[in-house]
Amino acid sequence: MTNRVFTFDLGRIMDEAFKFAEGFGGHFDNDARERMRQAAEHFGKGPFGNPDYYPAYMYPPSTIYLTRDKKLVVEIALAGFEEKDITVQFRGDHLLFSAKAPQALENEEGMQYFKRRLKLKDIEEQRYYAPADKFDQAGTQARFHNGLLRLVVPPREQPESGEEIRINIRTEGVSGPSAV
Repeated sequence: MTNRVFTFDLGRIMDEAFKFAEGFGGHFDNDARERMRQAAEHFGKGPFGNPDYYPAYMYPPSTIYLTRDKKLVVEIALAGFEEKDITVQFRGDHLLFSAKAPQALENEEGMQYFKRRLKLKDIEEQRYYAPADKFDQAGTQARFHNGLLRLVVPPREQPESGEEIRINIRTEGVSGPSAV
């Protein structure tokens, strides 16, 4: 039995894999993208069949929660992005978020990466549910600090009802617990 030593360039293998993955999405036509969107919309249900109002976008990482005082908070990690390239707006009951990635540096001839996990890419119109009847969309506050975008959507103030109205229940003709 002979001992064999195999050598390979892991950096080059990973670069080739990343090149393949970057071009993968471009192979779909518009009809296929629309079918994928419809399937995601159809299957995007929560564990009990409810719609998933806050989809699990893989990029960028985000956290969505409701505070005790009913404020909706959306935190999005955007390291490497600039404030001027970020767009946040409301359309109907959804908060729409988009961001333009900074231009990547050109790879120099013969450059090899040992590890390449930081890949900034454009973010196109991610949707987060913030119904206008529950949240004061115009009162939204946004803060971008140290690569973290924090959006706080306050709850809509409930109009105070004037006078309490009490309804009396009366049973006619039949007495006892079965009377309706």
